[in-house]
Parts: sequence; structure tokens; C-alpha cells
Amino acid sequence: MVILPAGKFWKQVPGFKKLHEERTMKARRTLLLSLVVSLAVPFAAHICPAQTKDAAGCKDSPLVARYPGSIIEECDDKADNSYTFTDLGDKHEDKPIEGEYHYVEYDEPDGVSPAQVNRNLVTAFKTAGYTFLKNNGNGQFTVHMGKTWIEGDVTNGNNYKLHIVIETALTQAVVANAAALSTGINGAGHVVVNGILFDTAKADVKPESDPALQEVAKLLKGNPALKVYVVGHTDNVGGLAANIDLSRRRAAAVVLLLTAKYGVSAAQLQSYGDGPYAPVASNDSDDGRALNRRVELVKQ
Repeated sequence: MVILPAGKFWKQVPGFKKLHEERTMKARRTLLLSLVVSLAVPFAAHICPAQTKDAAGCKDSPLVARYPGSIIEECDDKADNSYTFTDLGDKHEDKPIEGEYHYVEYDEPDGVSPAQVNRNLVTAFKTAGYTFLKNNGNGQFTVHMGKTWIEGDVTNGNNYKLHIVIETALTQAVVANAAALSTGINGAGHVVVNGILFDTAKADVKPESDPALQEVAKLLKGNPALKVYVVGHTDNVGGLAANIDLSRRRAAAVVLLLTAKYGVSAAQLQSYGDGPYAPVASNDSDDGRALNRRVELVKQ
């Protein structure tokens, strides 16, 4: 065994200086690498923490179970909202639906392909009896059943999204008061009465119409000399004769309610059905058709 000299005498040993320098440099490199690793691991974990539980306040829709092992990354819930479902049917139409809205975005589990998730979701909706209005085979689909509309998007590669709307009946939150109706009648000779509602293709006035009818009655009973035509209007969907008949029956139903329930003099009212002849918007869109389905008061 060779014992190396201590102190200043080590330099006198042939080759020892070079060996010592190499070992010193190696030790320094090892120390630097250890520091880099020890710093990098917690830093990387801080930047990209693995999400192991659902985002706060988020939960699955009772309509759709999550793909096993998925985690909710983001969600949005609104009691009343509108969402447009795109590229539907043979005509590739867009359809805005209003109602209770839910959005859920899931992180897929590791090792699962988007195609696998998509196949599972599509099969589940088919088994449940949903109608497919869109299914491009590449992870985008829209299904419909009753008042429920669901759009799926499994195209991102590591997450998938669901937009869910449960359709609700239209309610008229804002109803013009008697003074506003009077201003319209006197200024333009006619005024639309928002809030008089009917079921599709029916002439029965819905109970939700009560606030609007009360304001019409207040206008007419406060102005006994005022006489008006109650005019029903429709969109252009369906046959012309059927729309004319529907508009007449709806106008007559409003007149009957105003006289029998709200005490308006029958001498002040006359019903008339104009069908689709006087649109106020284009019938080429859902929004336009909704505006055209209306009841107006026209000064006699």
C-alpha cells in the first residue's frame, strides 16, 4: 500500500497532482448535478402538479357518467342560458337552445386514447335511446332526447368536453305596462303585446300571459273610447291556410279572455288573423320566426 505524503510534500509524488485535480473536478460536477436535480424536481412539480381531484364546486351531470378515471378540470352551470349546437342534420344547421345549461370538461386518464373515450360515450348515448343529430366519427357529436340536448367534443387528445342544455319554455320576463302600450298605439297606431304566449300550433292562451293581459285591460278600461283590433300573427312554417286559421283563433282567444276574465267592453275589441302576411323579421332564422309569432293591438 502506498501512503501519500501530507501537506506540501504531495506535489513531489509523480502523477499525483493530475489525479488529484481530476478527482476534484469530478466531485464538483457531481455536486452541481445533485443541486440541479434537487432544485428541478420540486420546481417541476410546482409548475405541473398532477390533478388528482375534481375542480372545486364541480360535479358530474346526472345525465352522463364520466369515463372511469377521468377528473373534472372545469365546469360551468347556469339556470338560464343559450347555447348554439352547430352543424346539425343533413342540412348542417345551427340551432340555439335556451334553458338550464351545464358545461363539464374532463381530464382523461393516462393511457386512454380519445377514440376509446369517444366510442364509450357514443355507445352509451345510443344505448340510452338518444337521437344523434351530429356524429362526425372524429370525436364530435350532438344528441337529443325530449328537451335535453348534449354536445360532446373528444378531439383535444387529453380531455373531453360536454355541453348540456335542458330546454325550458319561453317566459316573458319584461311586459310593457299600460302607459307604454298607450304610447305605441298613439304614436304608431299599433303595438306588439309581448308576453301573450301559446303552445306550438295551439290557440289556448297560456296562464303565463296573465301579466300582459292585465296591462292590456288596464289600457282599455282606462280609455273607454279606445277601440282596437287584436291581431294574431304567425311565422311562415306550415301551410298558409293553417297559419291564417291559427292566427284568427289566437286573436279570438285573447279577445274572449279580455272580455270574460278581465272585464273589458266587447265594443272596444275586434279580433283578426293576419297569419304570416306581416312579418317584422326574416323567417329564415329561429329568432326571426319567434318575433313574427306575436299579438298586436291596432287602433281602429
